[in-house]
Amino acid sequence: MDDASRPSRVAGPDEAISAEELQLAARNHGIPLEALRYDVTPAGLHYLLIHYDIPDVDPAAYALSVSGAVERPLRLDLAALRDRPRVTHRVTLECAGNGRALLHPRPVSQPWLVEAVGNAEWTGTPLAPLLREAGLSGDAVDVVFTGADHGVERGVEQDYQRALPVADALREEVLLAYEMNGAPLLPQHGAPLRLIVPGWYGMAHVKWLRDIAVTTEPFDGYQNAVAYRLRRDADDPGVPVTRIEPRALVRPPGFPDFMSRTRVVRPGRCTVDGRAWSGHAPVTSVEVTMDGGGTWTPAVLDEPAGGEWAWRRWSVSWTATPGRYVLGARATDASGRTQPVEQPWNRGGFANNLVQRVEVVVPER
Repeated sequence: MDDASRPSRVAGPDEAISAEELQLAARNHGIPLEALRYDVTPAGLHYLLIHYDIPDVDPAAYALSVSGAVERPLRLDLAALRDRPRVTHRVTLECAGNGRALLHPRPVSQPWLVEAVGNAEWTGTPLAPLLREAGLSGDAVDVVFTGADHGVERGVEQDYQRALPVADALREEVLLAYEMNGAPLLPQHGAPLRLIVPGWYGMAHVKWLRDIAVTTEPFDGYQNAVAYRLRRDADDPGVPVTRIEPRALVRPPGFPDFMSRTRVVRPGRCTVDGRAWSGHAPVTSVEVTMDGGGTWTPAVLDEPAGGEWAWRRWSVSWTATPGRYVLGARATDASGRTQPVEQPWNRGGFANNLVQRVEVVVPER
């Protein structure tokens, strides 16, 4: 596959975004930041990352298999899955590569800035009861989830596969989801069935799910053992990417310049707001800067809306006076994690929760 798929690399010091990266950016889109105003992100505005192609899955012929180190292998069609207990969770999903394009040097891949996020309501049936019904072997280690999407990555031909340790797969909030925001899943969001793993980065939420296999050895597939690891260089085995690091985003105030997206805000009193989330623990505080990190002001956090896995709105009052400003916000969660002002670098560009910068101009009246 070397003639079709090349090794990973890091961009040169002055290397511009490539045509290949632009091609990825055209397929995979982030949330328009003005859509942070919605408690629940409309499906068409939710961020989207598709590794390979959107597979052609016939819902009428669809069946999910549960196999491997289990006492009772299972096979369920959509009707059987819908007949099982039904729950809805509001969950913030974020791509593990969010912020990659802001790193220096830049890892060459999907060039996310800060928009690879969304907060939706996912409806389906809990995974844990299904695994208990199948009867996990006493020596079970991992649960492997296989999607119907097939491709080649860094020379490895593969179905998209990710695994969770058994303890994480048995969390009661993990879902086999067949609806998004009260409607059937759209093709690009994993129809007819996808995995939802609250608190974890998006690579764990396997779309177009067709098979669940329980293993007695750690899963060494590409997406677990090679991709989605925090490593300093190509020879570093790294550590796996798992839970979402805390992040706050500013909903850009005022109105934008078309090309630069620099914001124009009229002089006077206004509200600056946004959303904050973390996959480790609930967000406990958000601080806001108007001067690029020189000073910070505590924001007001709204009451949680939608449960512990959903983002939380924050706001602060600002009297805008003529001049140029750089707005940003940083979140702290109950585990003590706080967004950095200077981001440690890693080769894959993962988990980059560097504080956002929003350029604002306040003109004279």
